[in-house]
Amino acid sequence: MKPKNLNLLKIKKILLKKGYIIKKNSSLIDLKPFKSFNYTILASVILIFSFGIMPSVIKLSSKLLSSPLTVENNSKLNFERVLDGKNLELNNKKEESDKLKVTDLFLDIFEFEGVPDNTVRFSASTLEEIYKDNGFNLNEIRNKKIVKPVKIDLLPKEIKQIENTKKRKNLFIQIVLPLILEENTRIKVERKKLFAVLNKNNNSDSEIKWLKSKFKQYGVVNRDLTTLKIRMDEIPVSLAIAQAAKETGWGTSRFALEGNALFGQWTFSGEGIKPKGADIGDTHKVMKFKVLQASVRAYQRNLNTHSSYREFRKMRAIQRDNQGKLNSLELVNYLDKYAETGLEYTKILKKIIEQNNLTDFDDAELLPSSKKMKKII
Repeated sequence: MKPKNLNLLKIKKILLKKGYIIKKNSSLIDLKPFKSFNYTILASVILIFSFGIMPSVIKLSSKLLSSPLTVENNSKLNFERVLDGKNLELNNKKEESDKLKVTDLFLDIFEFEGVPDNTVRFSASTLEEIYKDNGFNLNEIRNKKIVKPVKIDLLPKEIKQIENTKKRKNLFIQIVLPLILEENTRIKVERKKLFAVLNKNNNSDSEIKWLKSKFKQYGVVNRDLTTLKIRMDEIPVSLAIAQAAKETGWGTSRFALEGNALFGQWTFSGEGIKPKGADIGDTHKVMKFKVLQASVRAYQRNLNTHSSYREFRKMRAIQRDNQGKLNSLELVNYLDKYAETGLEYTKILKKIIEQNNLTDFDDAELLPSSKKMKKII
């Protein structure tokens, strides 16, 4: 036995003789095994919790990474950046390296800039003769649902002088109807091609290139196919006619006659028409176009890409899935952000559609201009 232990025994005997009671201190029990056990339990709980929330984290990450492009500016104001060729302002600053430009969105609209300045402007009386000679009659179109491709580039100056309201409205519809249908046909053909490409197991280089160009044209980042399918769709004819009628006073506004602006898109830079009644300090102008067709295409691209009309596109997609057809009288409720008057604006559009029976033209089709186009559509 070691000296240290002998000393302890002596001390113990002395204390006992003096009447002290000696007991073992339970608080001196070795807690190291218990601590180790507790650490193990804690680590297990953390590990189980981590695995439990992992699917939610992955799902949230995927949603954030695939979120569609949104341009956060006021409705009808996205054209000023087009003229300057500036980059899109993205919500997420950490988007992919292939960031889009506004010029990508409206590249096919710039094609109209090459139209000669000496484009013929027909008089109202001449247009009436052209429509008569071609059998272009609105009552017949309402019944047979076939529209001949009579394309007019500019509104007649005399449309303001037509005192008969019904006659003026009919002339306006005759002018814009083929233009709206032509743009819808373009989208219909592209949408059909999109589904054909997506249904293939392997795509050719030309198909992949085409698909990439459509991502840019419709402002879709991260190659989000769902967003592309939702955006690449038609605007109901009745809705487009109603908006053109409202924005131009059935073709009589200065913006329509001088700048071929059918839908009142604004710009803060570049060429445009300054409103006469603008307040001091207002810098916006109404966007000018070379021909009416460019205005229609720009309008459709605006509704199909701008963040203000996200709910409009969602409802349109729901209608496609459930009915296969588009209902303009329902969709119009989602255009309250198009004008400053909000819901009042949508009510006016609904009245224009109903009072002029514009839904008669929703299922009308543009007569194909070639055998090849006839096969496609």
